[in-house]
Amino acid sequence: MLAINPGRLINKYVPDYVVFDLETTGLSYKKDEVIEISALKVIGGQIVDQFSTLVDPGRHIPYTASSVNGIVDEMVQGCPSFEEALGSFLEFAGDMMLVGHNVKCFDLCFLYRDAMKFWGKTIGNDYVDTVILARAYLPDMSHALGDLALYYDISTEGAHRALADCHMTYQVFEKLKCEMEHPSASLTVKWCPRCGNLLRKRSGKFGEFWGCGSFPECRYTEDVIINQK
Repeated sequence: MLAINPGRLINKYVPDYVVFDLETTGLSYKKDEVIEISALKVIGGQIVDQFSTLVDPGRHIPYTASSVNGIVDEMVQGCPSFEEALGSFLEFAGDMMLVGHNVKCFDLCFLYRDAMKFWGKTIGNDYVDTVILARAYLPDMSHALGDLALYYDISTEGAHRALADCHMTYQVFEKLKCEMEHPSASLTVKWCPRCGNLLRKRSGKFGEFWGCGSFPECRYTEDVIINQK
């Protein structure tokens, strides 16, 4: 939904949400464009609807992007503009929680930029980022979506197309629910009270401290409390 302020990062499992993914012409939200957007609507942990469309970016799709996602210029000819596609996605999502993998630093940057460009507003849906949850609850493994899928024995067929990645992210999120409900006894998970990102234990001039994973955007810190007997 369009809003004055962007939604908040939420670090918990919710049973009702819209998982989404983008494919783009490159990795920079400052200069690249969306060429595919897909989403799954989940109610009570079960998929009930889906949305997916290719997007005509109005420019050539570089080989470096096509080599990853398989989308070439001929495939997007006659497809909706992103203004039309984003409007349809927002209608599909309504005010539901958004879920995606690495969306805080990537996908949402494109959506916020273009919502502001098209309508002068941002997107107010709160969201869950599964890469942040994976870093918190599975700290000793790779957090790439494909690696998490393999860890949970989830099919990676069709990876790097938006709808296939939505299905992988959905299954990973449902698996992470168990990690959140039954964390390792040796695991300490702390969240930044300012931005909601994961706090990481760091070493500084005066010893260890907790620092926000969003540094330098967020500079929140707190002391490491040592239990003394």
